[in-house]
Amino acid sequence: MSGAEFELPERYHGLREEAAALAASVAHLAAEADEADAIDPGMRAALAASGLAAVCVPAEYGGRYADIDPLAVAVVREQLAAESAHLDSLFAMQGIGSYALAGGGTPELRERWLPRVAALDAIAALGLTEPDIGSDLRGTATTVAEDGDELVVDGHKSFITNGGDADFYCLLGKEEAGLSMVLVPADTPGLTTTRPHQIIAPHVLGDVVLDGVRVPRSWRLGEPGKGMRLGLATLATFRVSVAAAAVGTAQAALKEATVHTANREQFGRPLIQLGAVADQLARSWTEIEMARAFTYRAAAAAARDPLGSLHLSSMAKVAATETAGRVVDRCVQVMGRFGLVRGSKIERLYRAARPMRVYEGATEVIFDSLSRKLVKELAT
Repeated sequence: MSGAEFELPERYHGLREEAAALAASVAHLAAEADEADAIDPGMRAALAASGLAAVCVPAEYGGRYADIDPLAVAVVREQLAAESAHLDSLFAMQGIGSYALAGGGTPELRERWLPRVAALDAIAALGLTEPDIGSDLRGTATTVAEDGDELVVDGHKSFITNGGDADFYCLLGKEEAGLSMVLVPADTPGLTTTRPHQIIAPHVLGDVVLDGVRVPRSWRLGEPGKGMRLGLATLATFRVSVAAAAVGTAQAALKEATVHTANREQFGRPLIQLGAVADQLARSWTEIEMARAFTYRAAAAAARDPLGSLHLSSMAKVAATETAGRVVDRCVQVMGRFGLVRGSKIERLYRAARPMRVYEGATEVIFDSLSRKLVKELAT
């Protein structure tokens, strides 16, 4: 029923099976881990033992592939998100949090951290957003200043995934040349973390405060003032994987609803034989298959040319996350009161689906960007 073979090259089938096996092995941990605001040790141990975190790191530094493959990341995330949002985030953030380092760090810095990221010995995080800055990163208030052979970083990053649990942060800050990216280890003097916020689908989330933090100048990632390039490259590589996680979430919800309605009788017959229920489930299946096909296409394009395919990755992210929102809501509806039970899997899926339409590019922000590209290509 998954339709996962559609245009998926044979070389990814084994990877999909590995991810599915990992997800199944931690199913008993999912309910507790998905409510946690710190990294679940059982989930971390299982992901480390699986070796799948290496998918997020280049082979030169202990990774699975020569270059990070967006389709491989997507295949894994689809399977993990179907079981546990916590596990999916733990996996994905090893890549999202370290990509700027892989693309802009010195050889010494990459050698120091990336093998540990691949082995899950070190937890990575990316710090872009701030208390007053979300999608418009041009307003970044965090500052980076050179002082001899050091960089001095001051600022406040907010809503940072893995904040408080990460071993290092790739942080965006402004300096005279523009916006730059800097690597700051979590134990650097002057760096503190707090957890003032939590979201409806509990998440490892924290604020990172930097007060006169000093790191070697060589820990700037890439060229001065070119940090946005690394941020954009990260989005181009990993945004489409959010679509895959959304597909996995929707697929899991459809399974829950189908099993429930096929085994619960009302009016003398299984619920699934009621026309309105059958229509909702069949409509959901159809939309999931469309979202999966588009996601795989966009991920394959991103594997060939991440930046050149960013518009497709963005479309897939919107299409799949909006689909997941509709599908999970329908599934809750057809399950009736059993869809509303606190602590059930369908309830976890319902809450997990909602933030997907916001993080790594809210639907409205992505549509605004796509509309400008559309006008540029077709109306001029």
